[in-house]
Amino acid sequence: MNRFKDFVEWNAFGVCTAIGDRMGIATSKIRQYFIYASLLTMGSPIILYMFLAFWRNLRKYVVAAKRNPWYYL
Repeated sequence: MNRFKDFVEWNAFGVCTAIGDRMGIATSKIRQYFIYASLLTMGSPIILYMFLAFWRNLRKYVVAAKRNPWYYL
């Protein structure tokens, strides 16, 4: 079970980690609240999570393109 937990924590989108770093809250607590909210609201926070994951990845690509002018060629 620890291997699965480590895999999810290191290979997920990093949304909960980013929120925890900005707000100064433990990442495990944010994940726990996200799971509870997902169960209570029939999974609607998953849409928000996917939007935030997309936004984080988009930001990475924009920053990479600004650093490298030959990125799109």
